[in-house]
Amino acid sequence: MSNKNKIEPMEITFWGTRGTLPAPGPQFSQAGGNTNCTELTIGEHTIVFDAGTGVRELGSQLAAERPNQKVHLLLTHAHYDHVEGVPFFAPFFIPGTQVKVCCGDLDGSNSTEDTVLDLMRRPYFPVGPSVFTADVEYVDLKANETFKIGDEIEVITLPLNHPGGATGYRINYSGKSFACVTDTEHVVGEHDQSIVDFIQDVDAFFYDCSLTDEEYPDFAGYGHSTYEEGLRLQKLANAGMLIAFHHMPFRTDEELNKIEADMLKSDNPANMIAREGYSFTL
Repeated sequence: MSNKNKIEPMEITFWGTRGTLPAPGPQFSQAGGNTNCTELTIGEHTIVFDAGTGVRELGSQLAAERPNQKVHLLLTHAHYDHVEGVPFFAPFFIPGTQVKVCCGDLDGSNSTEDTVLDLMRRPYFPVGPSVFTADVEYVDLKANETFKIGDEIEVITLPLNHPGGATGYRINYSGKSFACVTDTEHVVGEHDQSIVDFIQDVDAFFYDCSLTDEEYPDFAGYGHSTYEEGLRLQKLANAGMLIAFHHMPFRTDEELNKIEADMLKSDNPANMIAREGYSFTL
């Protein structure tokens, strides 16, 4: 941090809350139609969870208002809805800007750098990451690795149950904590103890709430979970606010509002669905 004696707020903003595909249209406008992208800022460090279509607007704001931020892009995995905004992320094109791209092991990719290279190659994209002018560093994360951002921000990683691999992230700073747990699939009637341990006593976390328990059997093997399972994990882990995330592209605002109403019946009245543009501070 720029001042080691100063405790900075942990500021979280959702720039994209959809999974699978963007969801344009008035029936999706309240929760937003952009795909996965969440910003967590602590002082001079901006941590970005995933780079779906929502990362474009975030990047434009960073370029205009905070071009000197140190940007840490933490990819959960490389399915399209989590990386399709990478080529349009403005900080990659600002000379002198430090951008660190981190990712865990993925089937079919040898490294984080290869993942980005494969994303930006013909015939799928006209130019490669050689067009980036920022100071870009690619980091390969090991399973369950813990590392530091700056001197005081701790990042803990967790392998998730998703086809091809995925990584969850927990940020600990100055007695506060926030966790990103998407995409992951649970086993009916069981609880993933690794996730329970990972989110133990966390202040807030977002979880893969793509489905409902009723829908879940029809999507077995796709690597997603339910908001009801999120509530069960929250209780087992004594976790703070649960934020339902990774909304399916067919899930309308009306349906999401009903899910949120059910979540509010739990022991934690702060539970909510993720909405594009919503910000809060820990």
